Amino acid sequence: MAELLALSGRALPLLTQWVAAEPACGVGRALLTLARADHLDDTALKEQLVIAHRDALLAGEREASLVYGVYLHTHRQYLMTAEHLAGHFARWPADETAGLMLGAFSACGQDSYRVYGDDLVERQWALAGRDNWAWTGWLAATRAEQDRPREAHALAERALALNPRAGVAAHALAHAEHELGAGPTAVDILDRWLAQDPHAVQARHLNWHAALQSIACGDFADARRRADAALAPSDVGMRAATNWRLLLAGQTPAGRSDLGHLRELLAAPGGTAEIFHTFNLALALAVEAATEDLHALAHRAAADARPDYREVLAPVVQALAEITAGRPRAAADLLDALGSRTEHIGGVRVEREIIQDTLARALVEAGEPARAADLLRRRTTDRHHHTYENLLLARTTTAPTLPT
Repeated sequence: MAELLALSGRALPLLTQWVAAEPACGVGRALLTLARADHLDDTALKEQLVIAHRDALLAGEREASLVYGVYLHTHRQYLMTAEHLAGHFARWPADETAGLMLGAFSACGQDSYRVYGDDLVERQWALAGRDNWAWTGWLAATRAEQDRPREAHALAERALALNPRAGVAAHALAHAEHELGAGPTAVDILDRWLAQDPHAVQARHLNWHAALQSIACGDFADARRRADAALAPSDVGMRAATNWRLLLAGQTPAGRSDLGHLRELLAAPGGTAEIFHTFNLALALAVEAATEDLHALAHRAAADARPDYREVLAPVVQALAEITAGRPRAAADLLDALGSRTEHIGGVRVEREIIQDTLARALVEAGEPARAADLLRRRTTDRHHHTYENLLLARTTTAPTLPT
């Protein structure tokens, strides 16, 4: 459990051994299924969790509750997961195993549940005690998302002092240092942490964070190297988020995605199932300057029955189409009109920030550098390294499209 809570590269082999040694342990089977969920089809997922729940019922109410939570979470029923976890923690306070599913509170798309989840984490941390590294790491992640980076930084360092391999704390530290613009310092910390466990669950994601820090301080070659060496072709979102930032700053991107593959992903049954995933695919299309594809995706989102798709995703995708078509004024108008509603795109602050980047770039290209500078003022004031932001505010002669 310690390895799983730490997001260690040893977690999956150990879970596999646990289930092989105790096949009737419902919680063990459920946790192995949770760890492998992205690689299982719906039939295999349901089969494993039905068995796990049957066995967990024999072990006790807490075990059955945990397995049911895993069932809901792995089936992407995040609102139901959040509701279930609220009841679970009321009965079993500070349950670390249930903490593995805390992401449901932000993923369910309802502001009230996100706020409730933040409060719940703080309460569980207080109950668990300040020396509990797992809950201290989760509170650090919460503070980072609340735009309280210095508190997040201190909590993450506390968790890492208690357990140097605390993966959630390492990730929270990366978020806090992004907000602070730590640059090479953050890259060095992440590289040292990853060197101890190169197969850590979030190795690719932390390399992406390192790439963002390299972009922040102008080391674009390192950002491209990490995107190409550390990110897999399947990491479409992280690759697109890196490349679009590079393009917005007037830099050469890393390796490109295959446009045909992007179209296949969008056409697949889950292509537009989640708003943030769809947004990432739109960013990938923007990197490829696939204007017509972006127009089609914006039209599809505008006709969607889900309000956030119609009212937030559609104008964001349309703005990306306008940018790639060389119409920055139209893009700026679309993004500016959304205001804080861009939070409904999903993801976390570090990921959503790219929408603000795009608006700043569009404003500069539309002849409004003062408005762009005001938009990024906090970042250029509070961040130690902000070469990236300076480049966003520098006037260029062409829209950010791939060089021919």
